[in-house]
Amino acid sequence: MKPTLLIVDDEKPSREGLRAALEGQYDVYLAEDAVSAQRLLEEEHFDVMLSDLRMPGDDGLKLIQRAKALPHPPVCILMTAYGSEELAVRAMKQGADDYISKGRLQLDELEMRLAKLLRARGLERENVKLQQQLDERYGLHEIVGDSAAIREVHETIKQVAPSRATVLIEGESGTGKELVARAIHTLSPRAKGPFLAVHCAALSSNLLESELFGHERGAFTGAIERRQGRFELADGGTLFLDEIGEIDSSVQVKILRVLESREFERVGGNRLVQTDVRLIAATNRNLRRMAKEGAFREDLFYRLNVITLRIPPLRERPSDIPLLATHFLKLHARENGKRLSGFTPEVMEAFRRYRWPGNVRELGNAIHRMVVLTRDDRLGAEDLPPELAEAPEGNAPSPEGDADPLNLAEIERRLIARALRAANQNITRAAALLGISRRTLHRKLREMKGNTLE
Repeated sequence: MKPTLLIVDDEKPSREGLRAALEGQYDVYLAEDAVSAQRLLEEEHFDVMLSDLRMPGDDGLKLIQRAKALPHPPVCILMTAYGSEELAVRAMKQGADDYISKGRLQLDELEMRLAKLLRARGLERENVKLQQQLDERYGLHEIVGDSAAIREVHETIKQVAPSRATVLIEGESGTGKELVARAIHTLSPRAKGPFLAVHCAALSSNLLESELFGHERGAFTGAIERRQGRFELADGGTLFLDEIGEIDSSVQVKILRVLESREFERVGGNRLVQTDVRLIAATNRNLRRMAKEGAFREDLFYRLNVITLRIPPLRERPSDIPLLATHFLKLHARENGKRLSGFTPEVMEAFRRYRWPGNVRELGNAIHRMVVLTRDDRLGAEDLPPELAEAPEGNAPSPEGDADPLNLAEIERRLIARALRAANQNITRAAALLGISRRTLHRKLREMKGNTLE
């Protein structure tokens, strides 16, 4: 399939001459001014745009600015009969990828420069595609968000995962600590090994000890046979201990021994069992303070605290709420066999006002409930749980310190950008993901481009 090329020039002989020279290698479109070129750019995807500088109406520089504001912009080359270094610098600053003088135009040189720019663009897209594939492979796509805080979490996961280091994940209940642990495991050299999770707060001290280290036959009443524990079963993989701050001190001692010597004894046994396990722990408590107060073993805390990864609560990253809401809507609508087009503005405003003490888990549960109970094709204010419907304005979370205040225009921009990425820049598929028509999405993209140029 040939690359697509848009030639924009108000002089017909120049347009036709370039088409004759290049149509063997490109699928060529012609436009006589910026207005007709803009119309084509909105209707078709172009790999390259070759534009004259001086034309009736808007000049080539303004046209290139608009082309570069597209979700999937073409390579842009500016042509002019009025060549100067100053103009070349200006063109590059305003988005042009290259610059040629029509007075010294050599077709062989033009073809070579076009091919070089397209190769560079191809490598860039391959890198983006590879990064997306890596993110999906590593499970990072499950950690939804585009805020600076979540982007930092993603980068930290990629950095620490290949190592053998113990990781301590800190965060409030419902922030997604287990998702982060799974992503670290999937990215690590242990990805082919088991990932086992133990929720420590759900088990008594005796049961937890048996769960972690296993037991021998007859170790206690009901122990009718030998049983392997999680440290043994996770050999070669990763063991995730959630809410480790709830563990009794007697069990803490045995965990410390495993971290120091990579060996342990089953409950009721005296034979050492060796294991090669990477430990990831999580807590919603302040372990450092607990260690200082004697409520948690200080030596174990320092063993766990090799690398600490903090997951921010949802109220600290309100710009992620629309992305998370859309993710949960699609998930639960699919699970319940419903076709839902989205949320009303009133629902998104209620989501913005609410403090989300249960964090991402609470948001997902709220949307699940709304999906199941709604009688409409779009989730509206009447579907909101009482605690969200009654949340006062003063409950609204403050915007992230490193981001602009959350507003509907920004929410819309982020949702559209995410949908386009998910649809690989296909307008029709992106519109379907957003639950709007193709025409509406085109209009919104034009409005976004207009705002960019102001």
